[in-house]
Amino acid sequence: MARINLLPWREQLREERKQRFLLAMVGALAVAGALVFLGGQYLGGAIEQQNARNDFVRKEIAVLDARIKEISELRERRQQLLERMKIIQDLQGNRPIIGRIFDQLVRTLPDGVYFTELKRVDKSISISGSAESNNRVSSLMRNLEASDWLASPNLTGVKAITAGAVDQANTFQLTVLQAQPGEGGAVDSNKGGNKP
Repeated sequence: MARINLLPWREQLREERKQRFLLAMVGALAVAGALVFLGGQYLGGAIEQQNARNDFVRKEIAVLDARIKEISELRERRQQLLERMKIIQDLQGNRPIIGRIFDQLVRTLPDGVYFTELKRVDKSISISGSAESNNRVSSLMRNLEASDWLASPNLTGVKAITAGAVDQANTFQLTVLQAQPGEGGAVDSNKGGNKP
């Protein structure tokens, strides 16, 4: 005899499948939620770690910037000191030269010529003075030209001044360049062979 199952087995099977499906859905949601949570935790930790690295790099950059600024200040200070040292060395080296120039001005001064004003700008010396005659001014210019320490005298003006019927004086202005004797053992003939 054939057995016939009259129980609602299809609905029961459908209910079982539905429950399995719901369990699978809940399980999948739980796994997905866990994965999202773990992914968020991992990314949050990675972001915090990167922020910590960035903060460390910023601090190190600030330290290096301070050191770079200090180094540039030290370089500026060093450059200033080198410039000062160069100025001092130039002054020390030029100290005897001005004495030589004054000596040469005195040695080249002929009788009857007087200096009233000397002015030096860099290597140019402006001379104002008076002379008894134009010949004396010419003699002064020849003497300046012959000097080892002075060169290129240039007369810029001569005026005749009559103080009375007998006395007559000429005022003059000239410029002369400061020079140094050649490096090849040139000596000052007026100093008896002393080198500069």
